[in-house]
Amino acid sequence: MSGRLVVCPTPIGNLEDVTLRVLSALRDADVVACEDTRRTRVLLDRYGVNARLVSYHEHNEQARSGELVRRMRAGETVALVSDAGMPLVSDPGYVLVQACVAAGLPVEVLPGPSAALTALVASGLPADEWRFVGFLPRKKGELTRALSEPGGTLVAFESPRRVGATLSLLASLDPDRPVAVCRELTKVHEEVVRGTAAELAERYASSPPRGEVVLVVGPAA
Repeated sequence: MSGRLVVCPTPIGNLEDVTLRVLSALRDADVVACEDTRRTRVLLDRYGVNARLVSYHEHNEQARSGELVRRMRAGETVALVSDAGMPLVSDPGYVLVQACVAAGLPVEVLPGPSAALTALVASGLPADEWRFVGFLPRKKGELTRALSEPGGTLVAFESPRRVGATLSLLASLDPDRPVAVCRELTKVHEEVVRGTAAELAERYASSPPRGEVVLVVGPAA
């Protein structure tokens, strides 16, 4: 009997956001594949989960995926986690899921925390049509296109050091475009700052936000 892959989202900040199904899956798995074994161990120790961990990150996912598929073919259950949030969403995991699908192995995806969805709802901007672009491009031309494309509300990850420059560019394109800067979501210093592109560009011009940032930009006119 072949095994299976269980994709397990983990908390994006507050460890109490882990679901009961995820904890059950981690307890039952023969092996847990994770980006950083030390970070995942903190979560598991919090809930008394004893699990065998192996590293699975962008530098070894090709080789590790082959190994994990072989283990699943032998009947083992593999749980996949990232450092925070849903695996594959700007995190490693696609190669493993693709390999499982190609091998005809079952893939079960559990629901759970997502920084993109949390920021979208917290922004107060339209959520009926939206797009997630992962990390925003660094080159000005590519960034301009990403910010100008139609398709509803834009949700993206951005480096705190680049938030000011990104908002300045956005303000030059459309100073009245509504924006929300969401930082440290679910953590002690969580903050959601809403305003126009011009207002927030001025706010962060000389004082970048601290911590992990999700940028939410209202629909282009």
